[in-house]
Amino acid sequence: MKRVHFLATFVFLAFAASFAFAFDPSPLQDFCVAINDTKDGVFVNGKFCKDPKLATANDFFFSGLNIARDTSNPVGSVVTQANVAQIPGLNTLGISVVRIDYAPYGGLNPPHTHPRATEVITVLEGTLYVGFVTSNPDNRLITKVLKPGDVFVFPFGLIHFQFNVGKTKAAAMSALSSQNPGVITIANAVFGSTPPIRSDVLAKAFQLDKKIVDYLQKQFWYDNN
Repeated sequence: MKRVHFLATFVFLAFAASFAFAFDPSPLQDFCVAINDTKDGVFVNGKFCKDPKLATANDFFFSGLNIARDTSNPVGSVVTQANVAQIPGLNTLGISVVRIDYAPYGGLNPPHTHPRATEVITVLEGTLYVGFVTSNPDNRLITKVLKPGDVFVFPFGLIHFQFNVGKTKAAAMSALSSQNPGVITIANAVFGSTPPIRSDVLAKAFQLDKKIVDYLQKQFWYDNN
C-alpha cells in the first residue's frame, strides 16, 4: 500500500513539475542583458545574454516617450514601444512599456489582444473611452471613460481598445507584464491574414454575405503597433 501511495505521489509531482516548467522561470541573477552576438552569449528566455560584467547604463535606457508621434494614419493612433527589442536589459524581467498617441475626434487603438501580458494604462492627456470584453460564454463589455491621471487594467489576453472621445489629441502610457507582450489586432488578423482565410469560413463565422467578406479582405488593414 505504501508503495502505491509513493507511486501516486511521484506521478502527481511529475505532472506538477511539467506545468511549472511550462512558464518562464524566475530570474536567478540580477539581470540578463540581451545581445545579438551569440559567440560569447548564454541563451536565456528567448535571447542570448551578455556577460553581466560588461553591462552598461545604456542597456537599461530608452529615451523619447515624452515625444508625441504622428497620428495621421487610417486609425488615428500610434504606439511607441519600449520592450526588450528597444531595451535589452528588460530580458527576463517580465515588464515593458508603451506610449500611445491618439488623434482628435476619434483616434482609435483598435480592438486587439496581448497574448503574453496584462496591461495597465494611465491617461496623460485627453479623454479616452476604453474597454475590454470578457471570455465566452458571457462576452461582457466592460468600459470606462478616462481622463488625465486615470488608470485602467486590461486583463491578460482579453480583447480591448481605446478611443479618443475628446476634441483634442490624447496620450497614454501603458505598462505590460511581459518583456515582449506581442499584439494581435483583430481586424488585421481575421481579414488581413497571409494567405487569406477562406471567405466561406469567415462568412459563416460572422454570419455575413460572402461578398461582404470578399470586400473586407480587399481592404488595407493598418497596424499601428
